[in-house]
Amino acid sequence: MSDSNQQTDVVEQAAQRGDVKWLISMAVTGANVPDDEEDKTKMRERASAEAAKLMSKSGDADAIAKLLVDLRGFLGEIPKAKTAKIVRTLIDEVSAVEGTLELQVSLCEDTIDWCNKEKHTFLRQRVQTKLSSMLLNAKKYPQCLALITELLREVKRLDDKPLLIEIHLVESRAHHYLVNLPKAKAALTSARSAANAVYCPPQLQSQIDMQAGILHAEEKDFKTSYSYFFEAFESFGTFDKVQATLALKYMMLCKVMVGNGDEVAGLADGKYALEYGGKHLDALKAVAHAYTERSLQLFQSALHDYQEELENDKVVHRHLTGLYDGLLEQNITRVIEPFSKVEIEHVAKLVGLPLNTIESKLSQMILDEKFNGTLDQGSGCLIAFDEQSDGTTYKSALETIESMVTVVNSLGDRA
Repeated sequence: MSDSNQQTDVVEQAAQRGDVKWLISMAVTGANVPDDEEDKTKMRERASAEAAKLMSKSGDADAIAKLLVDLRGFLGEIPKAKTAKIVRTLIDEVSAVEGTLELQVSLCEDTIDWCNKEKHTFLRQRVQTKLSSMLLNAKKYPQCLALITELLREVKRLDDKPLLIEIHLVESRAHHYLVNLPKAKAALTSARSAANAVYCPPQLQSQIDMQAGILHAEEKDFKTSYSYFFEAFESFGTFDKVQATLALKYMMLCKVMVGNGDEVAGLADGKYALEYGGKHLDALKAVAHAYTERSLQLFQSALHDYQEELENDKVVHRHLTGLYDGLLEQNITRVIEPFSKVEIEHVAKLVGLPLNTIESKLSQMILDEKFNGTLDQGSGCLIAFDEQSDGTTYKSALETIESMVTVVNSLGDRA
């Protein structure tokens, strides 16, 4: 067995027994590695990756950040491509630890400063792209867009298409969260143009399809949105189960939004149930059932029982808010239809919601001209007006006046 294979076995054995200290010692100081320069670099690179993986599993993100700083002496001695690989691997392992967003941002900023000093332009741009994504997750949208604007100016000059795709995707998501749909669509179009010019990895193409589905859903084009989510789902299914589940969840949302709630159970309980089943799909099944039954109580129960899956997902929450408002209007209209005058409190009891909620919604419906009536605050009643048919008197009068004006003008011209 060659020295390289023996050393590889040593690294694997240390990883299997969870000896993080030994791996860190090998990665940082080069202890217990062969004299051959190439093998030495490979072993230290492998040891750093295995140590980071073990620390990520144990949730020790601070230790990974410290390892990245301690490795800088070694990183300055090896080719820039290997340096970029090691740095990105360690940052990804920190990102895998939940609740470390602030540490991730701090680590990226520190790494960017180091890259500037060491003139690692290629690596700096990729870490900045990663940082923009983190700022987006931290809901720091202005900072995210400011960084993207500066980064785009530089990357466009270099014509780095793969990196441009990633940057434009983050830009599109940022504008979407800020409810700036035109700019979100423009950024997505730029990402697609860059993707058409070079080979686009399946991971990036799936993200493009997912974002396209989200933006079409914002325009209420749920059928087109469904097709994009389906493409993303099939692609994500081969390498990212979490994102595949999210795409399937959005497919179910589209079915509900177009009024095909009865088809949701088929999606959730079919061939995908065993592999992707969970609370995300159960949440949409509950919403679909409530909408099919036209039940506000069931709808509210679904929102309460699956708050994490529904209300904390911005895409789902935005559409469910409109869906709930529509369902509430339908219920109120059905209740008040037989009455010419009815107490608002009675309407609230029949609908099963608080008085303030019903009163506020009735006011909105009247202002939006969805209901012809008025609220009598003194007696606490809703008064419905009779529908007035459009008579022909005013129309005929206007036509007569217009004819007279034409005649008078004609007479004036002749005089």
